[in-house]
Amino acid sequence: MPNHHGDFIWYELMSREPDASEAFYAGLLGWTFAAADPAGEMDYRLFSKGGPEAGGLNGLPAEACDAGAQTMWVGYIGVDDVDATAQEMTGRGGRVIMPPTTMPGVGRMAMLHDPQGAPIYLMRGASDEESQAFAQDAPREGHCAWNELRTSDPAAALEVYGSCFGWEKADSMDMGPAGSYDMLRNPPHTSFLGAVMPSGGAPSMWLFYFRVADIDEAERYIVQNGGEMLMGPQEIPGGEFILNARDPQGAILALIGKRSG
Repeated sequence: MPNHHGDFIWYELMSREPDASEAFYAGLLGWTFAAADPAGEMDYRLFSKGGPEAGGLNGLPAEACDAGAQTMWVGYIGVDDVDATAQEMTGRGGRVIMPPTTMPGVGRMAMLHDPQGAPIYLMRGASDEESQAFAQDAPREGHCAWNELRTSDPAAALEVYGSCFGWEKADSMDMGPAGSYDMLRNPPHTSFLGAVMPSGGAPSMWLFYFRVADIDEAERYIVQNGGEMLMGPQEIPGGEFILNARDPQGAILALIGKRSG
């Protein structure tokens, strides 16, 4: 795994209705989907946009749906040692959802709630191939461009993620009554990986901003295809625009892109 400890290496949509999710995101982001293991029992589909894989669509099994699992986006942070990092995070107040588990040919992974309740995966991939799911160093349409943690306690979250992954606060933007928007860097990368901000009373969660060519066209598609706009399009420093929405299956999604008009 040539990615650095603390890099985002994968994004996954866990869906109660994988066929409907595939159809929606194929139209929204131009992704094509392929079964990870056509002969396997698990419904797992890899998505990409004319290049390296950008993430996976996990069709939730019936037992998970019966237990109340909801459609949601989740990110994977690459680590050198899954067991040690999971132990450190739980020692700081995190909670294990899925204990460290090895999937042959895939790698070792664990899923946790961070101390403020945001779900996240830890992973040590079995392959030496570098993940390009997060387009950290150069924009790539269809890939994640920004990772945003909305949390009930930004200061505590910064301390935990800094300790567990080596992240550091590299810049900050005052959002007035909404609090501070703290940009994060994972050395030796010089570019930002994302940011931490107050959740404003909402449950703590990660949002992953995927890049589109036209933010207004994306907004129209969401509205016309059963989604719900939650915020934006809103201009951000640098002249691009972002939006937050709820997809037809209930997952909160985030997009970034330019305005064509």
